[in-house]
Amino acid sequence: MNNIRTNIYMVRHAESPFRYGEERTRGISEAGAQAAKRVADILRNEAIDVVVSSPYARAILTVQPLADQANLSILPYEALQERFVEGHYHVSWEEKKQAVAKSFDDIDYAMDGGESTRAAQQRAIPVIEELLSTYGGKNIVIGTHGNIMTVIMNYYDSRYGFDFWNQTSMPDIYRMTFEGNRLQQIDRCWNLSCS
Repeated sequence: MNNIRTNIYMVRHAESPFRYGEERTRGISEAGAQAAKRVADILRNEAIDVVVSSPYARAILTVQPLADQANLSILPYEALQERFVEGHYHVSWEEKKQAVAKSFDDIDYAMDGGESTRAAQQRAIPVIEELLSTYGGKNIVIGTHGNIMTVIMNYYDSRYGFDFWNQTSMPDIYRMTFEGNRLQQIDRCWNLSCS
């Protein structure tokens, strides 16, 4: 297991019109659907072996064209759902950004009812470790969200925090290359091929 090279492709979901209270069910826009096809095109030659996803519709819909292209089912993982620093109440975008920034400076911080970076890592990292163990040596795609994606990357490399999260696009693709369960590097694949 120690020398087995595994690639995890984190696919941040495509554009999704915000609807408060519909976090689990809101889909992607028409532009988002076109971008999801582009995700499939970018990863066409990556020999994807397994596709997993957050259970949220926008994450699943973004990796669906890729799964269809590879003739794979999407395996949903509840523990990969988005992280909400702000709790389940409406705050302004500026307040949310401030909370996200603070949550990477202090990994135990969350607004009332929200989830800290540490708590999100405690639910998500066991899934990553399980995937590395079960599919070691394979190419794995994860349909994900900007915040939980950054939280996962931050666990393996603390340089990934608020500034990284704040500059990601929708969609976006990052390949995390592991040897065993140790991260070796992260490469951005959006706008160019991963190879």
